[in-house]
Amino acid sequence: MENFSNYIYKNVHYIYKFLLVFISLGAIIYLFPKEGKFKYEYEKNKAWAYENLVAPFDFPLVKTDEEIKKEKDSIRKNSPIFLRFISLDKNKSKQIIDNEIDALEIPYKQKRKLKKLNQQFLSEIYKRGFIKKIPVEFHGQKIYLIKNNSFKIVSSDEILTNDNIKNAGIFKADMNTKNLNLLLDIYAKKLDPNLVFASDLYQQKLNENINNINIYEGMIPKGKVIISKSEIVDSKKYRQLKSLQKAFQLQAHEANANYWIYTGYAILVAIVLTLLLLFLKKYRKEIYEDNSKLGLILFNMVLLVALTTFTINYDSSYIFVVPLAILPLILKAFFDARVGFFVHVLTILLLGFVVPNSFEFVFLQIMAGIVTILTVTELTKRSNLFTSVGNIILIYILGYFAFHLIHEGSISLINSKIILLFLLNGILTIALSHQLILIYEKLFGLISDVSLLEWSNTNSKLLKRLADKAPGTFNHSMQVAHLAEAAANEIGANSLLVRAGALYHDIGKMFNPFYFTENQTSGVNKHDDLEPEESAQIIINHVLDGVELARKNKLPDRLIDFIRTHHGTGLVQYFYKKALEKNPNVDKEKFRYPGPNPFSKETAILMMADSVEAASKSLREPTAEQIENFVDKIIDSQLKNGFFDYANITLKEISKIKKLLKKKLKNIYHLRVEYPE
Repeated sequence: MENFSNYIYKNVHYIYKFLLVFISLGAIIYLFPKEGKFKYEYEKNKAWAYENLVAPFDFPLVKTDEEIKKEKDSIRKNSPIFLRFISLDKNKSKQIIDNEIDALEIPYKQKRKLKKLNQQFLSEIYKRGFIKKIPVEFHGQKIYLIKNNSFKIVSSDEILTNDNIKNAGIFKADMNTKNLNLLLDIYAKKLDPNLVFASDLYQQKLNENINNINIYEGMIPKGKVIISKSEIVDSKKYRQLKSLQKAFQLQAHEANANYWIYTGYAILVAIVLTLLLLFLKKYRKEIYEDNSKLGLILFNMVLLVALTTFTINYDSSYIFVVPLAILPLILKAFFDARVGFFVHVLTILLLGFVVPNSFEFVFLQIMAGIVTILTVTELTKRSNLFTSVGNIILIYILGYFAFHLIHEGSISLINSKIILLFLLNGILTIALSHQLILIYEKLFGLISDVSLLEWSNTNSKLLKRLADKAPGTFNHSMQVAHLAEAAANEIGANSLLVRAGALYHDIGKMFNPFYFTENQTSGVNKHDDLEPEESAQIIINHVLDGVELARKNKLPDRLIDFIRTHHGTGLVQYFYKKALEKNPNVDKEKFRYPGPNPFSKETAILMMADSVEAASKSLREPTAEQIENFVDKIIDSQLKNGFFDYANITLKEISKIKKLLKKKLKNIYHLRVEYPE
């Protein structure tokens, strides 16, 4: 048991990775259609692209949506309504009417006459049933009149309403017209109805009748030729093909068929996810090893599959409104273009299983992904994002136009709705991209170029504190940021990340600023009164203090990495040599930085730029040759000590960085060619 617990503890990272992939696999399979995919793709008024299609079995002909809609409308038009008697206090109703009669400005004798008429007619009205008004849409329909759990069928003319009560045969033919009108006016305003519309029974009966609609009419016998090769799919053929597709899907709903369908989906999705893991393991190991980064990729794949399948289930004509191009855009912001495009292609291939006209869909979406990768260079600039989305919309429209010409052979019948969907797609991409990036940063603990730009602002609270407490260190950090950014651009690394990391790499020095030479303006060196071990510990602590300060100020982990790695596991050489002079057996580890060593191109660049910039301050009246030699000496020493072994940086790239640093330092020290007098 203990061995098993140890095994779980040692491999929890990989167990979590397995669960991520397994949950993603299950989610995608669950989202896919439950029925088998019909193996033919076709569109109305377009040529049949396959061989002659013969009915493989007997199947019923399905009514068209228009026919079913007509039947439903007819049922609604002729569905009976239900009116239910309710209990009323007749004396109270009589009193209300009498009070209204008393309020009339008419002779007392006439009031007595009206009250007598009211008493005479009110019982008859309530006996037959009174409702203020029957809605126009129900006129002429059969009415079920419900009383004491029994009902009788009546016509709308038999129900007393404000509109027909006058001619319902209740009032005497010789009755005074003036008195009758006065009484009817009062009834119209004050008479409480004793019939109510039984909406529950009406809806129940309506639903029952609609559910009983037969969606089939006639049969297509086995062996009948449904459509021949190159024949146009007209309305009749389209209806027969839809009926065959529905029959095929119903057969696939059988229990055994479902198992085979799920198995097929599982194999295909597993292949796609395996390709993703192999790609990341071989070419982006830092993403493969980081479960948060892998989780972000898998979450977005599942999210877009979900959005697409929900859209198809609602209305497949809206498929192009799903902003799929946002996937490479977001992944490029967090990782790089290659990862963004590879994941985008895999996601589109997954969606090809479920979308109609899959070839056209896959073609257009992959083209849109390529355009996204090529045009979005700086997500931090809104103008660049608008330009990129404009290009994506253009690709969609041109692609749709091209496919339309191929299918129709003319420019007529262009569907303007599709164009509007493409425009809406672009609007959603612009509106959601920055918001999703910020959400993902919080959820997955990552950092994007958008946030890096904010952290690079020298007016941030932390950098202003550094400039106030350790101005020399702040200026050093600015110089290092300038050198590191240029070096990153030289080899195609993330220059914005390097710049932000360089600005914060020495923030730990603000705790003891005067123990660092760049801040010693008085000429007094505080290390003169300390032992080498004590001095070394103060120097080393600026890394540990910097990490702690960064975490308190909620700096992203990717920036904290620069603080931890900018000295790697190197020695505080000056004080180590000073200690050796006193004691040849001094403990070397007391003078070593805690590390780790750089583990990315960006952190390696910072180590080189930081070491070179700091060492350059010791040069007095440097020459071009001195700069060349000391840059080579510093970086070659770092290479020799293995500081860049895990940084994924090549010797060719290091050579380019050395060349650039030499050039930049010569410019800083204003070295010029000496011209003869």
